[in-house]
Amino acid sequence: MPTTNAPPEALTLDRLATPIGTALLVADEQGVLRAFNWTDYEPAMMAWIARHYPKAKLAEGRAPAAVRGPFEAYFQGDSRALEAVRWQASGTTFQLKVWEALCSIPAGETLSYAGLAERIGRPSAVRAVGLANGANPVAVVVPCHRVIGTNGSLTGYGGGLPRKRWLLGHEGASFKDRLAA
Repeated sequence: MPTTNAPPEALTLDRLATPIGTALLVADEQGVLRAFNWTDYEPAMMAWIARHYPKAKLAEGRAPAAVRGPFEAYFQGDSRALEAVRWQASGTTFQLKVWEALCSIPAGETLSYAGLAERIGRPSAVRAVGLANGANPVAVVVPCHRVIGTNGSLTGYGGGLPRKRWLLGHEGASFKDRLAA
């Protein structure tokens, strides 16, 4: 669920070990998730934070329980745990519309890029939807991994296709896996 907080003054960077690598959780002083990524994409995430929250002081520490707890539960098997995480993303009006629509895809289900474009009332904006999907700064909570090709196959994911495959399998979603064939 997005929130409408003012720009944060302080951000906490937490590192969480998961079955698919160490996750980076960035939360503000109100316990709102502001960014998520994997350690192999840390430099890009830090550049994004500096661009979008230039006045915020970033310190390493433990994310608030309202952020960290649902992530721990999710990676331990509760595929719906992340629905409770409050998030705030910095993006364009179009991107925010796409990200909010992503949250309407339940765990265990997938949607094509064309289906997502239709869901936001812009059926001809498939490429723009794909770009907005790829720019999602709070991945997994805003489940961009649940978007697949029209033919049911896995398509790009900022965290890498092996992670996307794991996330969808973890949630019990059906998809065509070209590597398994």
